[in-house]
Amino acid sequence: MVDYMEIATLIIEALKFIFPAYCANAVPVIVGGGRPLDLGKNFFDGKPILGKNKTLRGFFFGLAIGIMVGLVEIGLFGYPPLFSVLSPLGALMGDLAGAFLKRRLGIAPGGLLPIIDQIDFAIGAILFSLPFFSLPLTITYWELAIAVIIITAPIHLFTNFLAYKLKLKNNPW
Repeated sequence: MVDYMEIATLIIEALKFIFPAYCANAVPVIVGGGRPLDLGKNFFDGKPILGKNKTLRGFFFGLAIGIMVGLVEIGLFGYPPLFSVLSPLGALMGDLAGAFLKRRLGIAPGGLLPIIDQIDFAIGAILFSLPFFSLPLTITYWELAIAVIIITAPIHLFTNFLAYKLKLKNNPW
């Protein structure tokens, strides 16, 4: 029998857990621009390392906002202090890993790589912060990680579409 209260609790815990990462991932869309994080350098294959859309300003503003949100969550939910840094840092590193992969595949900055584009930052946040995170006794790490990935894909698609409509992004993905 399906326990809807357990599912609701899991979704709420997943949203609380991933929210600093969501913020860190969204901020570069708003404040990005400027000098590329890879300084315009190419990798051994002659392709850009990350591309022009991954900027120093976007990275550091995303990290700062993500940390601030994480600090608020520490106060509200009693999360471990390291969480406030690891979740947003993991999200940004996951996004950079996705950009690196896309450049290796010849996909231009802003180009679409389904699934990876929607969850790379969430996977980074999970890998960086989940080992240091305390969970309610009724939820396992695997359950939380899977819930985060499942809820992230549609949320990411919706927020990117909204950013596109608000002319913050050139593409709806």
